Amino acid sequence: MQIKILGCSGGIGGDMRTTSILVDDDVLIDAGTGVGDLSLDALLKIDHIFVTHSHLDHIVSIPLLLDTVMGLRAEPITVHATLEVINILKQHVFNWLIWPNFNLIPDPATPFLKYHEICVGNGVRINSKTITAVPANHVIPAVGYQIDSGKSSLVFTGDTAGSLAFWHEVNQINNLKVLIIETAFSNAELELARLSKHLCPATLADELTHLQSQPEVYITHLKPGEDVIIMQEIAENPKTQHCQALRQQQIFNL
Repeated sequence: MQIKILGCSGGIGGDMRTTSILVDDDVLIDAGTGVGDLSLDALLKIDHIFVTHSHLDHIVSIPLLLDTVMGLRAEPITVHATLEVINILKQHVFNWLIWPNFNLIPDPATPFLKYHEICVGNGVRINSKTITAVPANHVIPAVGYQIDSGKSSLVFTGDTAGSLAFWHEVNQINNLKVLIIETAFSNAELELARLSKHLCPATLADELTHLQSQPEVYITHLKPGEDVIIMQEIAENPKTQHCQALRQQQIFNL
């Protein structure tokens, strides 16, 4: 199983792209601006999109992806998400006002877009991999994902603050090799991080004390302009100095 990071920034500009992860060539975890760097041939291979939550930086490419490939595909793309996220997408994105309702086009019996409701703890098997939602704690309904090849797993937190439920699930994974965890703000913005339910280096250190295994830990979703100071603060703390910044185009073979 190959996992490629298409985008991992908290914003755009220059070579920065927002959150999206390509699993093999057929699955996206979130669909931020990094999806736009894929070729048309690569876009046509995507059959499934797993959404952590409905904030724009994580879903912005879904409407454009659908519009680009639907006339060239025989099968729909399936969006996997919690019921709350599906309802938000239906009401606020695919509502004919922001974007056409591809769940009804070309007709309800054979739509371009299908929804599949997921629940925390229930895995979805796609070819040789299993993708399972794990708890997250954000300002809107959100989950993270475990991506399991059978041999090893990667866990992506999505956007989250502290969550004991998340660590309970993660600590049950006996083949965890990689943990991608968000840290959006510097310590100077601790209160903003708490208000918006993101992590900063100090709260990241607190959270990682709950981790009972020793996977490689990568930091994602750093806000532009704060990325250097965030990683400096992470490196200065003995509890987090082993963490690395996630890189766009980084590849994990698991």
